Amino acid sequence: MDYRKVNLKQEYLKQSVLTASPAELIVMLFDACIKQLRLAEISLTDNKNLDATNKHLVHAQEIISELVNCLDMSIDLSSQLLEIYNFLLRTIRQMNIKKDLSQLPDVLSILSSMRDTWETISKSSYTIHSEVNAG
Repeated sequence: MDYRKVNLKQEYLKQSVLTASPAELIVMLFDACIKQLRLAEISLTDNKNLDATNKHLVHAQEIISELVNCLDMSIDLSSQLLEIYNFLLRTIRQMNIKKDLSQLPDVLSILSSMRDTWETISKSSYTIHSEVNAG
């Protein structure tokens, strides 16, 4: 293993996180959650590895828990987001307990939709910020 490449990758990721806007950080969390769910699917369906499946599903739950922790409950929309996040957490837990990923397409659809929304917000806030700085 080439540790220089690993260190460079870790440093790039660290810098990406440190320089990201709050909206970009949320997009990164959604991306990581989707990745963990897809890895869980591969671990279960292709490799029949229950330990790896559990690990990936638990990571996905941790990421959604972090999204819950980011909510500002003084904003009305946050209570609606909390309901969605709680649904996702319950569904992922049940998939993990039963090792049944039949709900995965629905979970991924919700996560992808939310991710795309945050990416749009991220890009529009970047455009507005750039225009303010330029003008």
